[in-house]
Amino acid sequence: MQVQPHPGQYANINGLQLYYEIHGDGYPLILIHGGGSTIESTYGRILPELAKKYRIIAVELQAHGRTKDIDRPLTFEQDADDVAALCAQLKINKAHFMGFSNGGTTCLQIAIRHPNLVNKLILASSIFKRQGMQPGFFEGMDHASLDQMPQPLKDAFLKVNLDRNGLLAMFRRDVARMVSFRDIPDPAIHGIQAPAFVLNGDKDVVRSAHAMELAQLLPHAQLAILPSGHGDYIGESCTPTPESNLPNLVVEMIDSFLK
Repeated sequence: MQVQPHPGQYANINGLQLYYEIHGDGYPLILIHGGGSTIESTYGRILPELAKKYRIIAVELQAHGRTKDIDRPLTFEQDADDVAALCAQLKINKAHFMGFSNGGTTCLQIAIRHPNLVNKLILASSIFKRQGMQPGFFEGMDHASLDQMPQPLKDAFLKVNLDRNGLLAMFRRDVARMVSFRDIPDPAIHGIQAPAFVLNGDKDVVRSAHAMELAQLLPHAQLAILPSGHGDYIGESCTPTPESNLPNLVVEMIDSFLK
Protein backbone atom coordinates (compact mmCIF):
# COMPACT_ATOMS: atom_id res chain seq x y z
CA MET A 1 0.00 0.00 0.00
CA GLN A 2 1.35 3.43 -0.92
CA VAL A 3 0.75 6.86 0.58
CA GLN A 4 -2.24 8.43 -1.12
CA PRO A 5 -1.87 11.89 -2.71
CA HIS A 6 -1.98 14.49 0.02
CA PRO A 7 -1.75 18.28 -0.34
CA GLY A 8 0.60 18.74 2.59
CA GLN A 9 1.42 22.09 4.17
CA TYR A 10 4.38 24.36 4.77
CA ALA A 11 5.47 25.92 8.05
CA ASN A 12 7.89 28.82 8.39
CA ILE A 13 10.48 27.24 10.69
CA ASN A 14 13.80 28.89 11.53
CA GLY A 15 13.92 30.54 8.10
CA LEU A 16 12.94 27.29 6.37
CA GLN A 17 9.71 26.56 4.50
CA LEU A 18 9.30 23.12 6.04
CA TYR A 19 6.97 20.70 4.25
CA TYR A 20 4.87 18.36 6.37
CA GLU A 21 1.81 16.15 6.08
CA ILE A 22 -0.77 15.06 8.63
CA HIS A 23 -2.49 11.69 8.31
CA GLY A 24 -4.94 10.01 10.65
CA ASP A 25 -6.11 10.78 14.17
CA GLY A 26 -4.99 9.85 17.64
CA TYR A 27 -1.83 10.34 19.65
CA PRO A 28 0.81 12.18 17.57
CA LEU A 29 3.58 10.14 15.97
CA ILE A 30 6.26 12.18 14.16
CA LEU A 31 7.95 10.39 11.25
CA ILE A 32 11.44 11.48 10.19
CA HIS A 33 12.79 10.12 6.91
CA GLY A 34 16.28 8.88 6.08
CA GLY A 35 19.08 10.69 4.30
CA GLY A 36 18.44 11.45 0.64
CA SER A 37 14.80 10.54 1.08
CA THR A 38 11.24 11.79 1.09
CA ILE A 39 8.24 10.91 3.21
CA GLU A 40 7.06 8.38 0.65
CA SER A 41 10.41 6.77 -0.13
CA THR A 42 10.99 5.99 3.54
CA TYR A 43 7.47 5.44 4.89
CA GLY A 44 5.22 4.85 1.88
CA ARG A 45 4.68 1.21 2.81
CA ILE A 46 3.89 1.57 6.51
CA LEU A 47 2.49 5.10 6.89
CA PRO A 48 -1.09 4.19 5.87
CA GLU A 49 -1.14 1.40 8.45
CA LEU A 50 0.28 3.59 11.22
CA ALA A 51 -2.23 6.33 10.35
CA LYS A 52 -5.08 3.97 11.26
CA LYS A 53 -4.16 4.35 14.93
CA TYR A 54 -2.05 7.51 15.26
CA ARG A 55 -2.02 11.12 14.15
CA ILE A 56 0.96 10.98 11.81
CA ILE A 57 3.00 14.14 11.26
CA ALA A 58 5.52 13.34 8.53
CA VAL A 59 8.15 15.90 7.60
CA GLU A 60 10.63 16.55 4.80
CA LEU A 61 13.68 18.20 6.31
CA GLN A 62 16.03 20.84 4.90
CA ALA A 63 16.93 20.23 1.22
CA HIS A 64 14.84 17.03 1.09
CA GLY A 65 11.82 16.55 -1.15
CA ARG A 66 9.53 19.57 -1.12
CA THR A 67 11.53 21.47 1.51
CA LYS A 68 14.04 23.66 -0.30
CA ASP A 69 17.58 24.15 0.87
CA ILE A 70 18.63 27.41 2.56
CA ASP A 71 22.00 28.94 3.33
CA ARG A 72 22.94 27.17 6.54
CA PRO A 73 24.74 23.92 7.39
CA LEU A 74 22.76 20.68 7.49
CA THR A 75 23.17 19.06 10.90
CA PHE A 76 21.28 16.55 13.00
CA GLU A 77 21.06 19.13 15.77
CA GLN A 78 19.49 21.72 13.45
CA ASP A 79 17.02 19.15 12.10
CA ALA A 80 16.06 18.31 15.69
CA ASP A 81 15.43 21.97 16.47
CA ASP A 82 13.36 22.36 13.26
CA VAL A 83 11.14 19.43 14.19
CA ALA A 84 10.72 20.75 17.73
CA ALA A 85 9.74 24.18 16.35
CA LEU A 86 7.15 22.54 14.08
CA CYS A 87 5.68 20.74 17.08
CA ALA A 88 5.42 24.07 18.88
CA GLN A 89 3.58 25.61 15.93
CA LEU A 90 1.19 22.64 15.83
CA LYS A 91 0.71 22.93 19.61
CA ILE A 92 2.05 19.43 20.17
CA ASN A 93 3.49 19.30 23.67
CA LYS A 94 4.45 15.62 23.62
CA ALA A 95 4.64 12.96 20.90
CA HIS A 96 6.12 9.67 19.81
CA PHE A 97 8.99 9.97 17.33
CA MET A 98 10.15 7.50 14.72
CA GLY A 99 13.26 8.00 12.63
CA PHE A 100 14.89 5.82 10.00
CA SER A 101 18.64 5.91 9.35
CA ASN A 102 19.68 9.60 9.50
CA GLY A 103 16.18 10.29 10.80
CA GLY A 104 16.93 8.07 13.77
CA THR A 105 20.02 10.11 14.60
CA THR A 106 17.82 13.21 14.39
CA CYS A 107 15.42 11.54 16.84
CA LEU A 108 18.29 10.98 19.26
CA GLN A 109 19.11 14.69 19.06
CA ILE A 110 15.46 15.58 19.67
CA ALA A 111 15.50 13.42 22.80
CA ILE A 112 18.76 15.04 23.96
CA ARG A 113 17.90 18.65 23.11
CA HIS A 114 14.12 18.61 23.72
CA PRO A 115 13.53 15.76 26.21
CA ASN A 116 10.16 17.01 27.44
CA LEU A 117 8.77 16.69 23.91
CA VAL A 118 9.41 12.96 23.64
CA ASN A 119 7.07 10.26 24.88
CA LYS A 120 8.53 7.21 23.09
CA LEU A 121 11.23 6.72 20.44
CA ILE A 122 11.45 4.28 17.55
CA LEU A 123 15.02 4.22 16.24
CA ALA A 124 15.31 2.31 12.98
CA SER A 125 18.82 1.62 11.60
CA SER A 126 20.21 4.57 13.54
CA ILE A 127 23.78 5.47 14.45
CA PHE A 128 25.32 7.53 17.22
CA LYS A 129 28.96 6.60 16.52
CA ARG A 130 30.98 6.49 13.31
CA GLN A 131 31.97 2.90 14.04
CA GLY A 132 28.30 1.99 13.85
CA MET A 133 28.47 1.82 10.05
CA GLN A 134 29.93 -1.11 8.15
CA PRO A 135 33.68 -0.81 7.43
CA GLY A 136 34.47 1.45 4.48
CA PHE A 137 31.29 3.53 4.67
CA PHE A 138 32.88 6.80 5.73
CA GLU A 139 35.87 6.29 3.42
CA GLY A 140 33.37 5.97 0.58
CA MET A 141 31.77 9.27 1.55
CA ASP A 142 35.02 11.05 0.70
CA HIS A 143 34.57 10.12 -2.97
CA ALA A 144 30.77 9.93 -3.25
CA SER A 145 29.07 11.16 -6.43
CA LEU A 146 25.44 11.65 -7.40
CA ASP A 147 25.79 8.75 -9.85
CA GLN A 148 26.16 6.45 -6.85
CA MET A 149 22.91 7.56 -5.24
CA PRO A 150 20.29 4.76 -5.44
CA GLN A 151 17.96 5.36 -8.37
CA PRO A 152 14.76 4.87 -6.31
CA LEU A 153 15.81 7.78 -4.08
CA LYS A 154 16.53 10.00 -7.09
CA ASP A 155 13.15 9.09 -8.58
CA ALA A 156 11.36 9.78 -5.29
CA PHE A 157 12.91 13.25 -5.04
CA LEU A 158 12.09 14.18 -8.64
CA LYS A 159 8.54 12.88 -8.20
CA VAL A 160 7.82 15.66 -5.70
CA ASN A 161 10.44 18.23 -6.78
CA LEU A 162 11.45 18.57 -10.44
CA ASP A 163 14.49 20.70 -9.60
CA ARG A 164 17.55 18.61 -10.51
CA ASN A 165 19.77 21.25 -8.92
CA GLY A 166 17.81 20.65 -5.73
CA LEU A 167 18.55 16.93 -6.02
CA LEU A 168 22.26 17.68 -6.29
CA ALA A 169 22.07 20.12 -3.37
CA MET A 170 20.39 17.47 -1.21
CA PHE A 171 23.04 14.91 -2.13
CA ARG A 172 25.90 17.28 -1.34
CA ARG A 173 24.32 18.33 1.94
CA ASP A 174 23.87 14.73 3.08
CA VAL A 175 27.41 13.75 2.07
CA ALA A 176 28.90 16.76 3.89
CA ARG A 177 26.91 15.95 7.01
CA MET A 178 28.15 12.36 7.07
CA VAL A 179 31.76 13.33 6.37
CA SER A 180 31.69 15.73 9.33
CA PHE A 181 29.67 13.43 11.62
CA ARG A 182 31.02 13.15 15.16
CA ASP A 183 30.07 10.57 17.75
CA ILE A 184 27.32 11.42 20.22
CA PRO A 185 28.88 10.92 23.69
CA ASP A 186 27.74 7.85 25.62
CA PRO A 187 26.51 9.94 28.61
CA ALA A 188 24.18 11.90 26.30
CA ILE A 189 22.62 8.67 25.04
CA HIS A 190 22.41 7.23 28.54
CA GLY A 191 20.66 10.41 29.68
CA ILE A 192 17.68 9.79 27.37
CA GLN A 193 14.84 8.69 29.64
CA ALA A 194 12.15 8.06 27.02
CA PRO A 195 11.34 4.41 26.30
CA ALA A 196 12.95 3.41 23.01
CA PHE A 197 12.51 0.64 20.45
CA VAL A 198 15.71 -0.02 18.49
CA LEU A 199 15.27 -1.77 15.13
CA ASN A 200 17.99 -3.03 12.80
CA GLY A 201 18.48 -5.48 9.97
CA ASP A 202 20.93 -8.35 10.25
CA LYS A 203 22.28 -7.38 6.80
CA ASP A 204 22.02 -3.64 7.43
CA VAL A 205 24.55 -0.95 6.58
CA VAL A 206 24.31 -0.24 10.32
CA ARG A 207 26.10 -2.94 12.28
CA SER A 208 23.89 -5.15 14.45
CA ALA A 209 26.45 -4.84 17.25
CA HIS A 210 26.00 -1.06 17.12
CA ALA A 211 22.22 -1.39 17.43
CA MET A 212 22.78 -3.62 20.46
CA GLU A 213 25.18 -1.06 21.96
CA LEU A 214 22.60 1.69 21.45
CA ALA A 215 19.87 -0.39 23.11
CA GLN A 216 22.15 -1.19 26.05
CA LEU A 217 23.12 2.46 26.56
CA LEU A 218 19.55 3.72 26.50
CA PRO A 219 18.05 3.22 29.98
CA HIS A 220 14.65 2.00 28.78
CA ALA A 221 15.09 0.24 25.44
CA GLN A 222 13.90 -2.80 23.56
CA LEU A 223 15.83 -4.26 20.62
CA ALA A 224 14.79 -6.18 17.51
CA ILE A 225 17.28 -7.49 14.93
CA LEU A 226 15.30 -8.47 11.86
CA PRO A 227 16.15 -10.64 8.82
CA SER A 228 16.58 -7.63 6.57
CA GLY A 229 18.80 -5.16 4.79
CA HIS A 230 18.76 -1.40 5.35
CA GLY A 231 15.11 -0.41 5.65
CA ASP A 232 13.73 -3.52 3.96
CA TYR A 233 11.82 -4.25 7.17
CA ILE A 234 9.72 -1.09 6.74
CA GLY A 235 9.40 -1.40 2.95
CA GLU A 236 11.74 1.52 2.20
CA SER A 237 11.84 2.28 -1.53
CA CYS A 238 15.24 0.65 -2.16
CA THR A 239 14.14 -2.72 -0.82
CA PRO A 240 14.75 -5.66 -3.18
CA THR A 241 11.76 -7.46 -1.64
CA PRO A 242 8.77 -5.09 -1.95
CA GLU A 243 6.37 -8.03 -1.68
CA SER A 244 7.66 -9.02 1.78
CA ASN A 245 5.22 -9.24 4.69
CA LEU A 246 7.93 -8.18 7.15
CA PRO A 247 6.79 -4.50 7.20
CA ASN A 248 3.34 -5.64 8.35
CA LEU A 249 4.96 -7.50 11.25
CA VAL A 250 7.07 -4.45 12.10
CA VAL A 251 3.95 -2.25 12.22
CA GLU A 252 2.46 -4.68 14.74
CA MET A 253 5.67 -4.58 16.78
CA ILE A 254 5.68 -0.77 16.72
CA ASP A 255 2.03 -0.63 17.77
CA SER A 256 2.68 -3.08 20.61
CA PHE A 257 5.62 -0.94 21.81
CA LEU A 258 3.68 2.31 21.62
CA LYS A 259 0.78 0.85 23.59
